Amino acid sequence: MTWENPPAWRRQQILRDTRTVAVVGASPNPARASNFVATYLLASTGFEVYFVNPNATTILGRPVYPSLAELPVVPDLVDVFRRPEDLDGVLDEVLALDPAPSTFWLQFGLFDEELARRAEAAGLTVVMDRCLKVEHARFAGGLHLAGFDTGVITARRRD
Repeated sequence: MTWENPPAWRRQQILRDTRTVAVVGASPNPARASNFVATYLLASTGFEVYFVNPNATTILGRPVYPSLAELPVVPDLVDVFRRPEDLDGVLDEVLALDPAPSTFWLQFGLFDEELARRAEAAGLTVVMDRCLKVEHARFAGGLHLAGFDTGVITARRRD
């Protein structure tokens, strides 16, 4: 049986229930996707956001932690921006937290069925190959077809 992401209603519920997010692989470089997503999370959500990157000290004026274990809280959701070969190690870090976060979220381009099954067996909800920013904006009602927040919430189609 092929692994599938939770349906849209469940992803929306995950985001509604999430209070704290750790962005693993966050980059201080504004040209990187993780920085763009981090900027959105800080500006457009009520999430308490923490950055994890052993090679940075601050991102967007906030402290950066070298590992998940060094965060001051256990996040509800871990959003991962890392290479595919690093994912097993990130999951090991997630599973070492006590209590474990409820959601393990892998950004666009990251999909590993075996990893997802291992995470789910440990009690985590897994979302893969989805952007946290895009999903949040989509469920918040302001996402343009190109993936940008229009700032307009309406059911009326433009002529």
